Amino acid sequence: MDFILKNVKKKDFPVLKSLAKSLGFEIIKQEKSYNPEFVKEILEAEQSIKDGKGIKMTMEEIRALCK
Repeated sequence: MDFILKNVKKKDFPVLKSLAKSLGFEIIKQEKSYNPEFVKEILEAEQSIKDGKGIKMTMEEIRALCK
């Protein structure tokens, strides 16, 4: 059976880890990874802005796009 803890405070983690270890539980830290293509798109967009290829828009222009 898998048991997942979410939103554990850093100060509470050592206590939970010690308890789990004393009970013979296996602790596995699982990192969620992003889709590599999504990451590539974001990094390319970030570089594009740094290269001056972005555009500036006012809030009114942005609101007009949402209508």
